[in-house]
Amino acid sequence: MAPQWMRVVPYVTAWSAEQNLPYELVERPGCGVGYADELLTDRDSRGVLWHRVAVRRQVGRPEFGRVHPLRQRRAMLRLLCQVCAGPADQTEDGVLWLLRDYQDDWPGWPEGMASVEPPVCVPCFAISLKLCPALRRGAVAVRVREFPIAGVRGAVYRNGVPAPVAVAAANVSYDDPVVRRVVATALVRELRGCTLVPVAELTGTRVSMNGSKV
Repeated sequence: MAPQWMRVVPYVTAWSAEQNLPYELVERPGCGVGYADELLTDRDSRGVLWHRVAVRRQVGRPEFGRVHPLRQRRAMLRLLCQVCAGPADQTEDGVLWLLRDYQDDWPGWPEGMASVEPPVCVPCFAISLKLCPALRRGAVAVRVREFPIAGVRGAVYRNGVPAPVAVAAANVSYDDPVVRRVVATALVRELRGCTLVPVAELTGTRVSMNGSKV
């Protein structure tokens, strides 16, 4: 029988064969940064430059701490489940998101949160609770009614010699001029109209944060 990690590897997870591709970053006067040998596919539909990485899903071993930029972008754009790549669950109460629990961050969390986590479907919700170590430390289910694309997350570059120099990793909105100096690694959606959902409502049973049924 295959190991558990081989049976369930999230769609957005990067694999060991999906390493960074070579590139030369250059200044484009009046346009920010770009690749010296830039292709049309290096930018998204809004003209933002994206990080170059090989696409070789299921080759090698999954690297669970690393997200593949292009699959994350596809899942966010199409509202696909980040685990199975099928349609995310959606009801009249909104699209389903599974998030680490940071309710102490601000009143009404996660209302207004900028998220780089794609949504999920109901079957993958319970699987994620069981298998993801990060979620065992606390997780919540959220129905989201509005989820506009807000911008990208990536490395921000300043002028440098002989090439642009990365100065910060940040979320940058598409209408911010700084976005022209970003090499993006994730698409960001803003979560609005959020409602917390009891876990039992989605699983039909109580599930503890270590994934066991109680």
